[in-house]
Amino acid sequence: MRSLHDISDRPRKSTDLEPLQRNAVDLVPRVEHRQSVSVVVPTLNEVENIDVLLSSLLLQSSADIALEILVADGGSTDGTVERVRVWEAKAPVRLISGSGARGLAGDVLAAARSATGDIVVVMDADLSHPPDEIGNLVGPIVDGTSDMVVGSRYVPGGSTPDWPLARRLLSRLGGALAWPLTDLQDPMSGFFAVRKERLLAVDPEAAGFKIGLEVIADGGDALRVSEVPIVFHDRVRGESKIGWGQMIAYARRLLVLAGGAVSLGNAARFAAVGLIGLALDILIFQILFAMGAKLVTAHVVSFVVATVSNYILNSRWAFASDELARRERDWRRYIRFLTICLLAFALRGGVLAGAVELLGWHPQAAILLGVGAAAVVNYFGNAFFVFPSVNPRMPPDVRWRVAAIGVLVYVLALRLVFLGLVDLVPEETYYWNYSQHLDIGYLDHPPMVAWLIWLGTSLFGDTEFGVRIGAYLAWIPTAFFVFWFSRNLFGKSPAFVGVLLLATLPFFFSSGFMMMPDVPLTAAWAAALYFLERALVGNSRRAWWGVGICAGLGMLSKYTIALLGPAALIFILLDPRARRWLLRPEPYLAIIVAAVLFSPVIYWNATHGWASFSFQTSQRLQSSVNFSLPSLVGSAAILMTPIGLIAAIAALASRSGLTLGTKPDANAARQSLFIKIFTIVPLSVFVAFSLFHEIKPNWTGPVWLAVLPAIAATIVAAVGNLSRFNGFLQRLWVPTVMTTLVIYGLSLHYLVLGFPMVGYFGSVRTLPVAWEEFGAEAGRIERSVEQATGKQVLLAGMDRYFVASEIAFYDREDRDAVRTSVGRGPFGGDGLMYDYWFKPADMQGRTVILYGLKRNDLDQDSIGGHFSRLTEILEQKVTKNGTAVGSFFYRIGYDFRS
Repeated sequence: MRSLHDISDRPRKSTDLEPLQRNAVDLVPRVEHRQSVSVVVPTLNEVENIDVLLSSLLLQSSADIALEILVADGGSTDGTVERVRVWEAKAPVRLISGSGARGLAGDVLAAARSATGDIVVVMDADLSHPPDEIGNLVGPIVDGTSDMVVGSRYVPGGSTPDWPLARRLLSRLGGALAWPLTDLQDPMSGFFAVRKERLLAVDPEAAGFKIGLEVIADGGDALRVSEVPIVFHDRVRGESKIGWGQMIAYARRLLVLAGGAVSLGNAARFAAVGLIGLALDILIFQILFAMGAKLVTAHVVSFVVATVSNYILNSRWAFASDELARRERDWRRYIRFLTICLLAFALRGGVLAGAVELLGWHPQAAILLGVGAAAVVNYFGNAFFVFPSVNPRMPPDVRWRVAAIGVLVYVLALRLVFLGLVDLVPEETYYWNYSQHLDIGYLDHPPMVAWLIWLGTSLFGDTEFGVRIGAYLAWIPTAFFVFWFSRNLFGKSPAFVGVLLLATLPFFFSSGFMMMPDVPLTAAWAAALYFLERALVGNSRRAWWGVGICAGLGMLSKYTIALLGPAALIFILLDPRARRWLLRPEPYLAIIVAAVLFSPVIYWNATHGWASFSFQTSQRLQSSVNFSLPSLVGSAAILMTPIGLIAAIAALASRSGLTLGTKPDANAARQSLFIKIFTIVPLSVFVAFSLFHEIKPNWTGPVWLAVLPAIAATIVAAVGNLSRFNGFLQRLWVPTVMTTLVIYGLSLHYLVLGFPMVGYFGSVRTLPVAWEEFGAEAGRIERSVEQATGKQVLLAGMDRYFVASEIAFYDREDRDAVRTSVGRGPFGGDGLMYDYWFKPADMQGRTVILYGLKRNDLDQDSIGGHFSRLTEILEQKVTKNGTAVGSFFYRIGYDFRS
């Protein structure tokens, strides 16, 4: 039999159609008890295609499948309706007339309601979908392995041989937009088979031209969907349904399927409300700023007035919903609205400050950029969180996916706008000094943090943004590997929520903002977990190469990643299927790869008396006895939030693995063991150390990566699959996530802009709010001494490294401050790497200004013996935007001698 493409391409006359119809009808077998399949063909002015299509469809009826053809006409005016009625009298063809008001989706649903078959096949009438593939679509549904089968252009064997490039790109773009809802390679396909009850379960108000996506979104993780390869030819006549106008409508429908109250109507109303609020906002800001109000005061007051106006108009008009109002108390909606407002306010403040401080814009122009950023947050926050569409069909796991995407976008934007605005904390400036003395090893840490800072500052200068951009970018691969690690263990929805947790839990939020050794360590740890799971649970030999590379990069970042080694060995010994790796070369090759990557640090230690290894091992073990287990627990509660820590403990205490499907997963026990071993083994080392020694608050941060997938799986699990306690925790996650986001946003706003009539709590020593002002004051004192002596002076920080590091970075007037800022080592104290960079012999005869954040740092008898003359201790106040932010102390020593 010739292909449909051959038939449709040849010239046809009207006299050719009668024998074609007659032969097609005669070929329909008269056999009872066949599988009944209803084929729904939506049409609109398809008269030139309909005869060939219906004839070809009828030829597909067989002894196994009885086809019922339902032509869902959307209001054709070219004779299609009349032609189908001719077929009705001769074959199992029925005409279902529709108005086309809700597009293809509405017509398909109307036809499906009258279908007699248990399985419905949907296909286009433009001769692009091959009827001879219907059997392949229906087969997996008949044998019970799938609920829906899609004819795919993009799986192996599928193709679009004669599609133009523009159409292919639009099709691919549509598939990418639908990725959060489905794993299908071709979610935009209009050729699919599905169980009738699944099709009729979708939103009866479905609209647009992609009804298959409605079924996928409605089914969520519980819908079993597969793809079969199909060769799609371009339509023979007419124009394609894929164009920019249709794509916009498609994207809008995706937002509705995701739970957003997004429509042309409310978008227009929201725009009107936004314009009113915008006018109020800008008008009040301009008036206040012109009257001499501070930037932050004008910013806050104008925002509050516009926000009150927007809430009243949005709730009563733009997003008004009587059904929602009946279901929910106003105060709950107001809390959600207030949350979104605070998030918008924080982002707006960062954009406003960045435009003024970094771009040099005038505040009255910069406010327009800030208002625009806030408007985006307000619109999507209102549409999805405050006034969402009432869509009970949307599965909870899909709502979590959408929430994860929204949170991720917001967090990335928030961190980016504040990245170059918040002063560097002392640890960051200390590691910036690393990069100014670039090396392959350092006393207290491996060199990766220095290399990343050097790369960032080489591109963006010695700025806060240049120092931190490496942390921002390194968080992205961390999220990538957490997503795929979680997906391998529990599926796509927990993978999305795993990234959401990575974006909102305090340790992981900060690791994407502040440049610390924990940043590359966390990225390497997440990647190592992914490859270890693939190797030990997934039995992948190639994954061991990833393990070796990630372990080596992790060791270049921080030595604690070595704790994954004992964890891997314990898992291999406890898991019978993993024991085979003891006799395979791959794990040992991974160790060699890691050692090769780590060799620069080994070489540095070998040439420096093994100083770094000793610092991190024997010196810590020889420190004074200090029971710090409560501090470890408290720091874990801060790093993970109390709810996160409790959820992690609950996941580790569970007796069996959590499964999200309808059938138990044979690998669930192994996956559960993996999570427990790779969390408990590294954690137990820190717990044991805390029994006798002081611990640092950030030490356990990366350890919790292994348990994130289990927490995420609990969050998205069906309530019926959870214990009462886990169900209670599940309900607490929404307020926990929103609270942490508000805290992050307002904290960053406070550090950069402050709040009206609110001073800074603490001082320059405890808050990174005025280190730049501190550096300016220290530089002023330096210049006055140099003018008096006629010589360059040295600047000595008399604490471990805070002061010297901050002066080196923020003394902008001294272009060589990194070479003149020294530590306390020459005075008998411990200066860490400053003791390597500056030797007392190099300071002989120099004038030194001693700086300290506490008076007693400078009030030591031993200091006087190093100078021929030493001034009294003086105090210098530090202010930011006219507000006092503490003080520092200094004194001047002349003619240093070691």
